[in-house]
Amino acid sequence: MNYMAEYEHWLASSALTEEERAELEAIRGDEDAIKDRFFAPLSFGTAGLRGILGTGLYRMNRFTVGAATQGLANLIVHNGPEAMKRGVAIAYDSRHFSPEFAQLAACILAANDIQVKLYDELRPTPELSFAIRYYGAIAGINVTASHNPKEYNGYKVYWEDGAQLPPKEADVVAKEMEALDFFHDVKTMDFAQAVEKGLVQMMDWQTDEAYLKEVLKVAINPDCVRQVADEFKLVYTPFHGAGYRLVPEILRRIGYKHIICVPEQMVIDGDFPTVKSPNPENKEGFSLAIELAKQNGVDLIIGTDPDADRTGIVLKDAAGEYITLSGNQVGVLLIDYVITAKKLTGTMPEHPAVLKSIVTTEMARAAAEANGVDCFDTFTGFKFLAEKIKQFETTGSHEYLFAFEESYGYLAGDYARDKDAVTASMLIAEMAAYYRTKGMTLYDAMQTMYEKYGFYTEHTISITMPGVAGLERMKELMCQLRENPLTTVGKHKVAYVRDYLSGTRTSAADGKSEPMELSGQNVLYYELEGGTTFIIRPSGTEPKVKVYMMAKGESKAAADEKVAELSEAAKEIVR
Repeated sequence: MNYMAEYEHWLASSALTEEERAELEAIRGDEDAIKDRFFAPLSFGTAGLRGILGTGLYRMNRFTVGAATQGLANLIVHNGPEAMKRGVAIAYDSRHFSPEFAQLAACILAANDIQVKLYDELRPTPELSFAIRYYGAIAGINVTASHNPKEYNGYKVYWEDGAQLPPKEADVVAKEMEALDFFHDVKTMDFAQAVEKGLVQMMDWQTDEAYLKEVLKVAINPDCVRQVADEFKLVYTPFHGAGYRLVPEILRRIGYKHIICVPEQMVIDGDFPTVKSPNPENKEGFSLAIELAKQNGVDLIIGTDPDADRTGIVLKDAAGEYITLSGNQVGVLLIDYVITAKKLTGTMPEHPAVLKSIVTTEMARAAAEANGVDCFDTFTGFKFLAEKIKQFETTGSHEYLFAFEESYGYLAGDYARDKDAVTASMLIAEMAAYYRTKGMTLYDAMQTMYEKYGFYTEHTISITMPGVAGLERMKELMCQLRENPLTTVGKHKVAYVRDYLSGTRTSAADGKSEPMELSGQNVLYYELEGGTTFIIRPSGTEPKVKVYMMAKGESKAAADEKVAELSEAAKEIVR
């Protein structure tokens, strides 16, 4: 693509506001800045769109959102009148321009004679997934960039099962977008007119109630909460986002009486002014919550990201210091608790299973299988976990108990098909109450998990590769690693290489390959001698290469040491 010609094409368009035109004029003469905005359009895939806010082809703005929505509208129209009538549910988070983009999408769909159900204010991502299933919509749109920095926004598209858009439908939308003129081919209509004609209907507290009713069904043994509710306190923070209302509400409904919310972070603000990053996996974001916990003698802090699909926790260790648990640790705790609670309450299904991604701890498998529960791997991304759940429903082979990713995403129940911080917060709080009845904290429980299932350690490194040069470097890196396979990682020899792009597992000793069940993803997975694992995966939603290291040792210290060695080696391999 000729990025200079595209830049001039945008500048010449009468569709731009004076402010948008001034933004582009400000970079005139700066070829790198122009290239960064116009070298290519934002790529539309199964995760939709995600990018930095701003004017330009490679930015999130009203034109890129408009083109994606028109592409989706064309897909729905091609599916016929019944699909148009079923319509699209739309939600959004607290980010800059999220409400505006959501309303714009509603107007475009309405102009294409497609019914729309739009939330009246920001809502958690999982409630959008729920609404699609609850109302029988053909699709859903969520305007969110999850836990990305404030400069970003995104546009996630879901299909009729409540999971993210499948590859076949995503390809159709992408091709429709390629054929569009962003400035002339996008239909729209006045929002008030769309509402008056009944093409746009608003979703409100009634949908919340239906959603909360389903979430409450996921609670397994809430009697534990009632036993400790008089004295158990916890702190909650939504990081200025969509969990601010429903997470405290669900905790109240399962019986908690002392829920202390961080007041500064209950304020809806797309600048996320009290944190460097609105990501519940980063301890620094919990600084206000920790101070509040210290003042109130609280052992447990729960935090959810801006669109309330990821959940992180902070708790006291044996020395009384506040520490974070990783997504892997929380996932293993929840797997063990769900299995235990199901057995105690007599609600364990005949063929239970838990699901995790390929980059998620193997401790999850150990915990599941030790309790007679099958464990299945999928690719990274909840859409793949959702596909596996759907497969179980179709075949009847298993009933899933719990699904999770190391990146702080958890799901239980059958009402949604995306990770849910509302349900996760409820289950974490119920689990904490259960251990309190046993005279234990969640930190104590984690130490018990190690004794029961083995000493595992995991660590993830994210190497940011921004802009055009970053995309090229990511592609180059993966090509180099395939052309010149690693034989060692640090002092650890490679035993097998799993290339999930080709779907083959190759022995480093003799070069023999065998097919794997999973294929089609740009991931290199190194099985190292001694049972450690080293994985390289370009992110599908951020300009990053992620490196995952997982180890098991005779002790926690031994496992930690192995991972530390791999982390040093990673810095040399991924540069």
